[in-house]
Amino acid sequence: MPDFFFENCTKGDVVGIDEVGRGSWAGPVVSCAILIQGKKIDEGLFNLIKDSKEMSSLSRTSIYKKIINNKIFHVGVGLSSVEEIDELNIQEATFLSMKRAFNNLRGLKYRNVELVLVDGNKAPKFECDVRCIIKGDKKSLSISSASIVAKVTRDKIMIKLSDKFPGYGWETNMGYGTLKHKNALDKLGVNKFHRKSFKPIKNILKKE
Repeated sequence: MPDFFFENCTKGDVVGIDEVGRGSWAGPVVSCAILIQGKKIDEGLFNLIKDSKEMSSLSRTSIYKKIINNKIFHVGVGLSSVEEIDELNIQEATFLSMKRAFNNLRGLKYRNVELVLVDGNKAPKFECDVRCIIKGDKKSLSISSASIVAKVTRDKIMIKLSDKFPGYGWETNMGYGTLKHKNALDKLGVNKFHRKSFKPIKNILKKE
């Protein structure tokens, strides 16, 4: 369970940001930004929040609903499309989705954010101070909360896309390079939601 160690390093407002889908072969990259108002949270919910990768899909969805319906959580979501990923490269597209998530934070129009915490070792620039935290989803409650919202949001997108483009297994592999996805690419080919700039997809297009 993460704690408020990093959030408490400043007296001002702190926003945690995390992304999902960076390594996927298909679909958008999705980021979430979260500020926990007053750095106060119900103990029951506090004990449930952790790195989204350590949670079952059912648990993740349950906590996601609790977060987005709780007024102390200011939540912003942003994404970058497949076209933007191919045009900008995955890192710049990820940074763009993070900035969009920050700009979409609900209820923050008149608040003063002093610090942005970003999971990982690289981050985009913001007007306030930024701190990168390796494995931040295990160390910061706001980043961990953001990882849950970003993951559930992107999963929903990929499940909807799997209805339009069946056979790739996106409803379970979320666009990542699983064996089922690889085999489907051999049979069905590349579609418009695949990232053409990614090497596995690029190699297939070269053969066609």
